[in-house]
Amino acid sequence: MKLDLPAAGGSVVPYTLGEPRSYPRPAGPARTRVAYAAAHVVPDPFAERPTLDWDATLAFRRHLWSYGLGVAEAMDTAQRGMGLEWDVTRELILRSGAEARASGGLLGCGAGTDQLPAGPATLDRVVAAYEEQLAVVAEAGAVPILMASRHLAASAKGPDDYVEVYGRLLSGLDRPAILHWLGPMFDPALEGYWGSSDLGAAAETVLAIIAEHAAKVDGIKVSLLDADREIALRRRLPPGVRLYTGDDFNYPSLIRGDDQGHSDALLGIFDAIAPAAATALHALDDGELDTYEEVFAPTLPLARHLFETPTYYYKTGVVFLAWLSGHQRHFRMVGGLESARPVLHLTRLFQLADAAGLLPDPELAATRMRAWLTVQGVPQ
Repeated sequence: MKLDLPAAGGSVVPYTLGEPRSYPRPAGPARTRVAYAAAHVVPDPFAERPTLDWDATLAFRRHLWSYGLGVAEAMDTAQRGMGLEWDVTRELILRSGAEARASGGLLGCGAGTDQLPAGPATLDRVVAAYEEQLAVVAEAGAVPILMASRHLAASAKGPDDYVEVYGRLLSGLDRPAILHWLGPMFDPALEGYWGSSDLGAAAETVLAIIAEHAAKVDGIKVSLLDADREIALRRRLPPGVRLYTGDDFNYPSLIRGDDQGHSDALLGIFDAIAPAAATALHALDDGELDTYEEVFAPTLPLARHLFETPTYYYKTGVVFLAWLSGHQRHFRMVGGLESARPVLHLTRLFQLADAAGLLPDPELAATRMRAWLTVQGVPQ
């Protein structure tokens, strides 16, 4: 499959796609690591009000489960805080819960405070908003994920307010939750989360919360893009509390771990590389470390490009790859976010996905890429 790709300076260069790699579906989840893929959503482009293409959105979750991955639903990959409103999110969580029960797939769902008006709120309102969403997650039968709250970040006067809010929430849960530490590169409104912009001080606060409520904490997802800081935090967690890496730059080494432990995974990049991720994790199960490294190696340049600054626009690349791979019939996003990345960024992403063997149907990918490039002013 051949096409013409744009290059810097306005030139055009010919490109030939390679062969896709075979990534067989495993018989079940990985045995030695818990792995969630944070899943994107597919909007209905013809709806009169913002809603989702439910068939395509839920089919993609079945795709992830078919590779043995868990689905982290209604997270930032699903455009929480970037266009996806709470009424649609609520339906998404409940529909995904039904799909998970039907397929036997692992499901965790984000609970936050985004039904509140933007800006500060009292701690009582923050807690009430979380509790409203946690009730929906419980109805879905999913693992609760306590998402970082913009409202709490805007309202808290210091670490004690985080201790109070999380203590009230964790005490009221019927099953252990995953905490969520999302760095400001993913959401600038979360600067200073846990009561301090000093990440060392913030870590002390969250470790104190976990220690006090360890029985109610399944783990903590950390998305700081700082491998050394993640490892240091991981080594201080109480026994039985997992560190779920959200580091889309360093996930192979963090998941592999060392003689003092490893990270599990809750990653947006696993949405885009699910077949490769499943193959690598099962190789790790079997002690085939060379295969593990070899499979993940070509996905790292893709991930680092996809999550480049401004990192919070990574969702555009995730959806672009899903469209090129045939998981949805259009390249549209909630709130028009498909326009958030420039042409050369997405062109390079296409090449990196091809190099990793992650475009399962090269003819379809080439046809769609040609059509998209034509609209962008690149003649084919």
